[in-house]
Amino acid sequence: MPPTDVAPNPPLTGFRVLELGNFIAAPFASRIFADFGAEVIKIERPDVGDELRGWRRSRGTTSMLFRTIARNKKSVTLDLRTDEGRDLVLDLVRESDVVIENFRPGTLERWGLGPNRLNDVNPDVVLVRMSGYGQTGPYKDRAGFGGVAEAFAGLRQVTGHADRSPVRPAAPIGDALAGLYGAISALMLLLARATGRPHEGPRVADVALYESVFMAMESLVPDLDAYGTVRRRTAGNLPGVVPSGVYPTSDGQSVMIAGNSSGAFARLMTAIGRADLAEDSTLADGDARFAREAELDGAISDWTTRHTAPEAVEILSAAGVPIGPVYDAAAIADDPHFAARGMLRPLKVTVDTEPEEIRFPGVVPQIPGAPGDLRWAGPDLGQHTEHVLGDVLGLSSNRIAVLRGQGVI
Repeated sequence: MPPTDVAPNPPLTGFRVLELGNFIAAPFASRIFADFGAEVIKIERPDVGDELRGWRRSRGTTSMLFRTIARNKKSVTLDLRTDEGRDLVLDLVRESDVVIENFRPGTLERWGLGPNRLNDVNPDVVLVRMSGYGQTGPYKDRAGFGGVAEAFAGLRQVTGHADRSPVRPAAPIGDALAGLYGAISALMLLLARATGRPHEGPRVADVALYESVFMAMESLVPDLDAYGTVRRRTAGNLPGVVPSGVYPTSDGQSVMIAGNSSGAFARLMTAIGRADLAEDSTLADGDARFAREAELDGAISDWTTRHTAPEAVEILSAAGVPIGPVYDAAAIADDPHFAARGMLRPLKVTVDTEPEEIRFPGVVPQIPGAPGDLRWAGPDLGQHTEHVLGDVLGLSSNRIAVLRGQGVI
């Protein structure tokens, strides 16, 4: 079942995943499987493919965003609006362990590919369904994207400055969180299947984008019920977590300092020459530090603005204080720790007309005894159609040619 070019030891070698999703959430989940040896077959529309191919692209025909999210996967074009396309998907379901989809609820059912139908053709298959609001509830039919989920689940309301409108993190946090929950749910169901645990009906996981974000909001609602507290924007700092934030340095850069634990607070204050604050017994409690947040932030800023970012990082790191520079892409690309940990993986990719060396994010988590790998960047549209239909389903070259002529692939 697994492709021959997979390294021998990744823990998910031998599993096959069928990806019916677009954009980020479902593809993020299946990428985790692909990174650790599973054969991931991505189904795309024959005409345009995944719309992510055209996002944030300044040259060439396929974005680096798609090349990153779809790495280690095989692209197969199938038109699911045709009977032949749906039949071929069912044939692939028979040969798969996991199906991951992120269409609006009801779409698979309209195509005759709902959970019961998939269970009929493969009772062992695991189906992960990802959508904005979940498969049930009064909002299930609403269109949902990661940014909307971040707003609905409360993340946007607490992000930014109190005197300005909510802002969005410039990364798909909601989609990534949902992707992680999607991968976890698939692995849980596979583990239950492998250990023989009984399961009534289709093995289905229902992952809502908003719920994935809501799970990251920790005590947002419990604080409301217990204390009547409605959290608001605090310029990037977590309420009650003091001192912790971004502080300016003398070279025009910034550093992130997290001195909010009692031990780290004492070390931080001592390192910046404020032993009086380190020894102040009234600041031993987190709530007390929160009440004097402006004073403490002022003391830290007075110190950081007298040092460059590298100096501040060196001094406070030596003192045992959690601190890090605020990096952009260029700084990340130059940092030796990213390189040493394999987080900058070069691949030859055709961006425009000729292959170029592009550095892609490495594989997470790191499992020394059974490592994942980055084998290839996201494929060209339909690059593996003939290979998969021929090798996995046993279709002849003549049959594949007919399907191509009909526009099914």
